[in-house]
Amino acid sequence: MTESQHRSVTKLTDPKALRALAHPIRLALVGQLRQHGQLTATQAGELLGESSASCSFHLRQLAKYGLVEEAGGGQGRERPWRATALFTSWPAVADDPKVEAAVGLLRGVIMDHYVQELARWYEAMADEPDEWQRAVQFGDTSLYVTAAELTDLNRRVREVVDVYLDRHANPELRPPDARLVSYLHIAYPVIGPGERGEPGEPES
Repeated sequence: MTESQHRSVTKLTDPKALRALAHPIRLALVGQLRQHGQLTATQAGELLGESSASCSFHLRQLAKYGLVEEAGGGQGRERPWRATALFTSWPAVADDPKVEAAVGLLRGVIMDHYVQELARWYEAMADEPDEWQRAVQFGDTSLYVTAAELTDLNRRVREVVDVYLDRHANPELRPPDARLVSYLHIAYPVIGPGERGEPGEPES
């Protein structure tokens, strides 16, 4: 990543592009490139436990929609690739049914990815240093807010998190004990029992 890519965003509005990203391997490839900066198909395959041929194919598919690009140098599967941005966005509300369906598919793949990554951490947590076990956050808070207030809250949280984004582009800014952390941003209206702030019926 270059310094100009501080909160750089690839905006997807084409349903074909959205469906292209809605694949576990492709999603993981974009994530690895954002983490490592540049990788060849061979290197990516070693990290993901996939063949270099598979990664090469998926990288080319991602490149069609501007999600990754060749970094220059190398040949064949030894060509380095890089992500074109640090973040990806898509319409929160889509008028086109095809876009809406593609966004739904992508969200489902991303949710599965979150669950798998979180499960991986909790499987390994007992062997992690105490300071990291204590630092991890796992919980939720129920709030009564308007849509405008939630939008503002999301903005303020993002501003706090963005303070650390330069460390992607500049490894020298990272403290010696810094690790890559996934900070999930999830906030949604409660649907079902308790959605009006009342506890659900206890199970008998």
